[in-house]
This record gives sequence, structure tokens and C-alpha cells, in this order.
Amino acid sequence: MNAVESKKAQHFIDIEDAHGAHNYHPLPVVLERGEGVYVWDVDGKRYYDFLSAYSAVNQGHCHPAIVGAMDQQARTLTLTSRAFHNNKLGEFEKYITEYFKFDKVLPMNTGAEAVETAIKIARKWAYEKKGVEEKDAQIIVVDNNFHGRTTTIISFSNDENARKNFGPYTPGFIKIPYNDMPALEKALQQDNIAGFMVEPIQGEAGVFVPADDYMRNARDLCKKHNALFIADEIQTGIARTGALLAVCGQCDCQGHCERQEATYARPDILILGKALSGGAYPVSAVLADNHVMDVINPGQHGSTFGGNPVAAAVGVAALQVIKDENLAQNARELGNYFRAKINEYIETTDTVVLVRGRGLLNAIVINDSEEGDTAWNICLRLRDHGLLAKPTHGNIIRFAPPLVMNKEQLDECIAIIIKTLKEFE
Repeated sequence: MNAVESKKAQHFIDIEDAHGAHNYHPLPVVLERGEGVYVWDVDGKRYYDFLSAYSAVNQGHCHPAIVGAMDQQARTLTLTSRAFHNNKLGEFEKYITEYFKFDKVLPMNTGAEAVETAIKIARKWAYEKKGVEEKDAQIIVVDNNFHGRTTTIISFSNDENARKNFGPYTPGFIKIPYNDMPALEKALQQDNIAGFMVEPIQGEAGVFVPADDYMRNARDLCKKHNALFIADEIQTGIARTGALLAVCGQCDCQGHCERQEATYARPDILILGKALSGGAYPVSAVLADNHVMDVINPGQHGSTFGGNPVAAAVGVAALQVIKDENLAQNARELGNYFRAKINEYIETTDTVVLVRGRGLLNAIVINDSEEGDTAWNICLRLRDHGLLAKPTHGNIIRFAPPLVMNKEQLDECIAIIIKTLKEFE
């Protein structure tokens, strides 16, 4: 029995359809349990998860160390707001700033909130430290970016489905092509630029990987023109691409990249989310050094839940798992192996045009138009064969399994993927 034939699954799908806003188009499968690299549906069928909740579940589903930290703290103290101190926030702030080697952190809940926070910090820095006239600051962004779906963020999105009929749009952004250094240098020559915000790899756009030196050269240009280099690592960060951060490139730094300036494009502002909690709880963070973060004063930004005790405990546990289990190294090795195997298949077929990615953030491009349904139908068949993935931009399928996957499991997944693709030749 496949998912669409299950009356039990259809029951839950119908409830969502009747009572929930239709703001997503999920694959027709209803999940009720997860462990490690696997998820099970309501009928007990097991699947390999090859999306990892858009890279939130890097540490695997329901990692016992993360769930244990969450459970223990939830039984002790869940929320104080920031009206009072609590005994967990400072420990988290010390841990994460030392982990990523920044002076300060501003904790939030969701990725979009963290992006909005970074935008506010960059603008305030431009007015108070760079001398830009108030209300004149501009932030450079790139085409086909994805930073979230708040009103401000969709204002500089190319996705017309996300933008249409949600205006008026927020000003203050200059959009340039991705991976285009001359365009960035030209934009930075304006004297009212607060910063350049970029994804080191464009995940939602289809796992577009820029030139190896793009991040480093962008960082250097920002420094030259006294603008902030802002890295959105919500999806790419925390070991997903085979290094602690995607701006680390392909180095083996394991979080000590300040010693490897040849490969590390250290951001002025680093934005994290998703795997910062291992998918167990909403946790996001913005990190910066004192000369940037100190523009924020009491009453100027905040969140009732941001930095709550449960989030703090979960954040420490999630980052500790990355380090203890060498997940960056595992992602790097398995990612290289995955792309090599898929490339071997591509040489024999016209169904797949190419595979691209870094670490265990990868995508295949299907030989179809963006308006076609081949990629969607392939994902339906992958589901039938026990592997869950999702198309992005019509003819691209993103593959991002939990980083706790081992080679034996990956070999089984590669076999499922190739078997399924052959059905569409």
C-alpha cells in the first residue's frame, strides 16, 4: 500500500485541508514518528528522510541528547521572558559565541526573525558607526535569494508567488546577480551601503554553489568599502555542507577557521537557525563582534521567547552533538561519495542533467522544464520506494539527509534514487 491509497493517511490530509491555511503543498505522506535518518508514516511504513526538515534535522530525528536536554529543562523552567535573567541563557551565549568565535549573540526563535534582526543591526550600524544618513541605508542582496517570507524579506525576493498581492514593499535593498563580483563591487561603491547579505549556497533556489572564492572575495570587498558582510547560514550552516559553516569552504577546520584565512570568509554578522536546535525546538541566533552588536540597546529589539531556558539548553546540546559525532567530516565524505555515484549514473542517461552541491546539501536537475511535473512525479515514486525528497523550482530535486547517515545507509538510498530515476527514462 502506498501513501495515497491509505485511508488513515487521507483522513489526516483531509483535516489539514479543511481547517488549515493552504500555504504549503506537501508531498502526500503523513508522518508520525522519526528516529535518526528514518521517519515512519501513520501506517507504519519506514522512509529515509532526504529533506531533514530543510536541514533543521542535521543531527537526526529525535536525537536522545537533544531531546533529553529539552525534556530536563522543560520540567524545570520553560520561560521567564527577558524581563528577568535565567540560569541557562548566559551559559548558551557563552557556549555559542566561543563555538563560532564571535563576541556577542542575539538569540531569536525562527530563521526569518534572525534575518530581520540582522537587517536591523546592519542599518543601525550604518547610521551610528558608518555615518549614513538615517533612512538612507541600503543592503545589497542577490537574485533568487531565500531568506524567509516576512513582509520585509519578500520585498527583495524574486519569487513572485511569495510577493504578489503582499505589497507595499519595504525599501532599502539593492539586488544584484549571485556569484557576480563586478556587480557587487559596483554596488558597494555607493556611500550609503550598510552591508551585503548572502547565502553561501542558495538552497531554496536549487542548491546553487558559487565559485570557490566568491565568499572570500565578497568579504574582502565589503571590508574595503566599510560595509558589513552578512552570511545567512540558516540552511547551510552547522555542518550541512561538510564544514561547520559554508563560508569555511572545503577546509577541515572543525570550527577553527580564523586560522585559515585562505578558506574562511568570516562574516561580520552570522545568521543561524534550523539545525541550531536539531529540529527539536525553534532556536535561531545572530552573532557579531562588539563593534557591530553594541549598537543594540535595551528596548530596541527583542522577543518574549528568544533566549528562553528550553531553547538555551537545546541549543547547547545540538551544537555539542555536531562536535562529538564529527558530523561535518561525515557530511563532507558522504557528500563527495554521493555526487560521484550520481555522476556515474548521469553518464548513462538523459533523465538527469547534473548533480551539484557540497557536503550533504545536493540537488539533481531533471531534464524537464520548470513548469513540468517530472520532478514531482519522481518524488512520488521515491516515496513509494521508501525515500522522501521534494522538488524545488519545478525541475530540481533537493537531497539533504540527516548528517548522522552512514555509508551503508547512503548506498541503499543511492540505489533507491537510481532505481526510481530509471523508471522515468
